[in-house]
Formats: sequence, structure tokens, C-alpha cells
Amino acid sequence: MKNILLYTTAVSLLILIQSCNSNPDPTERNSLTLTFDHRVGDKALTLGTDTYQNTSGEDFSVTTFNYFISNISLKNADGSTFVYPQDSSYFLVRETFPASKQITLKRIPAGDYTALTFTIGVDSLRNTMDLSRRKGVLDPGDVSHEGDGMYWSWNSGYIFLKIEGNSSKITPDPAGNQKFRYHIGGYGGYNAKTFNNLRTVTLPLGNIPAKVGPNQQPVITIVTDVSKLWDGVQKISLATTPTVMFSDYSTTVANNYAAMFRVSAVKE
Repeated sequence: MKNILLYTTAVSLLILIQSCNSNPDPTERNSLTLTFDHRVGDKALTLGTDTYQNTSGEDFSVTTFNYFISNISLKNADGSTFVYPQDSSYFLVRETFPASKQITLKRIPAGDYTALTFTIGVDSLRNTMDLSRRKGVLDPGDVSHEGDGMYWSWNSGYIFLKIEGNSSKITPDPAGNQKFRYHIGGYGGYNAKTFNNLRTVTLPLGNIPAKVGPNQQPVITIVTDVSKLWDGVQKISLATTPTVMFSDYSTTVANNYAAMFRVSAVKE
């Protein structure tokens, strides 16, 4: 009788353990990684050496490519949305710094995530926040940090996207250089209204959700297609517009860079 009781108890415990394993506690948390793959159309982006061509027939090479990603959220299959803690939700992606192209989000609740949303740039609240709340990549006063010149001290604002390079179609400057420079920022203004180049992007993850669980740490690969800067919502000519800084035309570039991103893979 005692042996039967022990056997029954052991079987019950085994069933309970298996049940727990098949239905993970929704409060369990794990990490999720975003990997950014920089490309120009179907070609990998290589700084300084490779030459590409836009649909206007203009050749170009790229020497600098940086952008801010912020305010990340994830949509669950159950319809709920997890918003990543804002103080930890600012990232600077740089082609010259491979580690920056992998963003690991920690303590994500267990779930099947079907869409990813983020902002390109740094929101107006953080742009105007006390410097004590702007550390790491957002610290404009630390010349040794990862900011890489992504802040306008004269304009008190972050550069959301910076791309520089060369094109033989650009009229040479007095020094003979044929450079293009797009430094795009502007969050709507502080004391006076200006253009707003913040753009929010939502990317569906397709048929395969990003499953987060006790033993599940998915990786979402996102293609960033540089060619969309010129061949996006509106075509932009390098020869006609080689330089775009703090001007109304920067909104045209911002509309284009909102279309740069797409999900290419979701892996466990």
C-alpha cells in the first residue's frame, strides 16, 4: 500500500512538472535581440570602398552611416503591447561599430510577439530633458562616448540620422570634393515651432512570431536599406541635393528613411 502511494505521488508530480513546462509562467522574462543588417538594395553596405547606384543612375559610396532607434514596443499575439522601459530605450546604430547593430532587450515578458514598433530619432521630451537624464549615447557633453557627432550644440538637438559619402555626379566644391551630407534632425521645436522629423515604424514579423519564454531568446533580423533614402516615398537626386541639414527639405529625407526597414528573419 505504501509503495502504491509513493508511486501515485511520483506520477502526480511528474504530470505537474510536465504541465508547467508546456505552459510557462507568463511572468517569466527573457531577452530578445534586434540585429540590423545594413544593405543598399540587394548588396551589403561597405563603407568607403564599394560603389552603388540609385535609380536615377547616380553612383555613390558611403563613408558614414548612423541613426538613433528609440521608444521600442512589441505587440503580443494576445493583442497586448509591451513597452520597453523608456529610460533604457535609446540606441545609436553605427555601421563603423558592429556591436551597435545588435540591440539586446532584457526582461521581456513571455509571449508570442507579432510586431515591432520603434521611433527613428530621439523624441522631443528626451531632447529637452535635463542632462542628468541623458546619459550614454545621449550625453552631448561627453566627447569620448558613442555619440559620434550626433548632436547639434548650436541647435540643442540630436541628429536622428547621419549619412555622408561621395558621388561623381555632384559638382565639385572648391577643394575638388564631390561629397554629400545628410544630417537629419528636428523634433518640432522648443521655443518656436519647426518641422518634425521623428518617424515611427511598425514592422510585422510575418508568419513566425518571436517567442519569448524561459528557454526562448529570439533574434529578429531587420534589413536597413540605405537605397530608400533616395528611392523611397520621393526620389531624391544627389546631384541636385547633395547637402541636407536643418531645413524644410529634411522632411522629405525623413519620409524616405521611414521606409528603410523591413524584417528579414525571426529565429529562436
